[in-house]
Amino acid sequence: MPFGDFINQIPALGFLAIHATAFLIGSYFAWRSFGAGASVLGWGFSLFALAELSYMTYHLDWTVFLFAHTVSEVLDLLAFILIFSWTARRATSAVAAR
Repeated sequence: MPFGDFINQIPALGFLAIHATAFLIGSYFAWRSFGAGASVLGWGFSLFALAELSYMTYHLDWTVFLFAHTVSEVLDLLAFILIFSWTARRATSAVAAR
C-alpha cells in the first residue's frame, strides 16, 4: 500500500468542501486587494481562486485528474509569482524609503 492511500477514504464531498473553502478565501483576499488598490496582489489571489475551481472540476467528474491538476498547478505558480513579486517590491521599497 503506497503512503497516503488513506486519503482515498475521504468522499468527494470532503475534497469539494476543502477546495470551495480555499476558493472563498482566495476570492475574499482578491476582493480586498483590488479594493485597496493592490491590483497585482488581487490578480495573484484571483489566479489562486481559479486554481481551486480547476481542482473542483476533477472532483465533480468534469475533467480527468491530470488535466485539472496541471491547469491548477500552472495557475498556482502564476499566483505565487505575482504575490511574491508584489511582496518583494513592497518590502524593498519600504527599505529604500528609510
